[in-house]
Amino acid sequence: MPILNRIAEFHDEIAQWRQDFHAHPEILFDVHRTAGLVTEKLKAFGCDEVVTGLGQTGVVGIINGRANTSGRTIGLRADMDALPVTERTGKAYASTEAGKMHACGHDGHTAMLLGAAKYLAETRNFDGRIAVIFQPAEEGGGGGKEMLKDGLAERFAINEFYGLHNWPGMPAGQFGIRVGGIMAATDRFYIDINGVGGHAARPQTTIDPIIVAANMIVAMQSIVSRNVDPLQSAVLSVTMVEAGEADNVISKSAKITGTVRTLDGGVQDLIEARLNDFVPQIARSFGAEATIRYARGYPVTVNTQAQTDFAAEVAKEVVGEDRVDTNAPPSMGGEDFSFMLEARPGAYIFLGNGDSSELHTDTYDFNDEIIPVGASYWAKLAERALPIG
Repeated sequence: MPILNRIAEFHDEIAQWRQDFHAHPEILFDVHRTAGLVTEKLKAFGCDEVVTGLGQTGVVGIINGRANTSGRTIGLRADMDALPVTERTGKAYASTEAGKMHACGHDGHTAMLLGAAKYLAETRNFDGRIAVIFQPAEEGGGGGKEMLKDGLAERFAINEFYGLHNWPGMPAGQFGIRVGGIMAATDRFYIDINGVGGHAARPQTTIDPIIVAANMIVAMQSIVSRNVDPLQSAVLSVTMVEAGEADNVISKSAKITGTVRTLDGGVQDLIEARLNDFVPQIARSFGAEATIRYARGYPVTVNTQAQTDFAAEVAKEVVGEDRVDTNAPPSMGGEDFSFMLEARPGAYIFLGNGDSSELHTDTYDFNDEIIPVGASYWAKLAERALPIG
């Protein structure tokens, strides 16, 4: 089954929605304009129920099929928020909001799911219910988790969740998916080192926290290289170091901040435990003291076997078997769709954006040519997950 003809007919309309969202980006939970337009369109499409305010500003549209003998509800999720980035694409529809930009393609995700909702509300060629979910605050705010806290899964009796993300560098209109971890857990660590400050010309009277920090940063890399199984994936990156106020003074304290990315819960536990042991011991070896706060962020985004196989088959129906990679490389980036996949089985799939700038860069733009592919995937997934008869 190729691109759905009806969706192809309103390709230009969906692209106009996308470009409007792009021109008016909103951050985290403050997506009132976007959520308002989504709500208006879902009501205009004839959704049977439209609920607002889940997870502060999330929107859910319920579309009933021609029958409901299956008693099942499938959740399709798109994210709505933008990033605090100043856009430099030069596009006619570039951001009109200073310091805000749709640099991750959530404008395209929202528009494609709206296109699918329009089609599904017209045709209703399925047995059960479809919940189209428009989520705020994916970019660091955990909006998916907040929607779940507000009863998303239980209130709408959702059986499975499916998500989609555009993917620069993957040929436009191709799909990539894998069973298991497809996006990483995103943890952070905060280290405070306390030594003894003094005059830079008399280092022997001090316990230099910068020396401690430098040795600690180098030594921390051995956790990944020597403690983690080399067949597993892990990243430990120090991203900020703060110390000192003058060029002739040895500071009495230093701070180290960084991130840990893992695709396996056991590896995540290992690195957290090693850091908690490692940091104070390194500091003590220099006569200093150090404390660490390890903060877990988004969990690993884990695709379940049956739902991943199903999503891959749907993708193959839309674009052909040779354009679906069922063993796509995972990403060490994070995704709060992971919370939904902890609550229910489901699958997260990548859709190629072509040769575009990378995500989270000021020259990135969503590729409008892939809109019919993504919208057709959503529509066909709904019809295949809940077949009539």
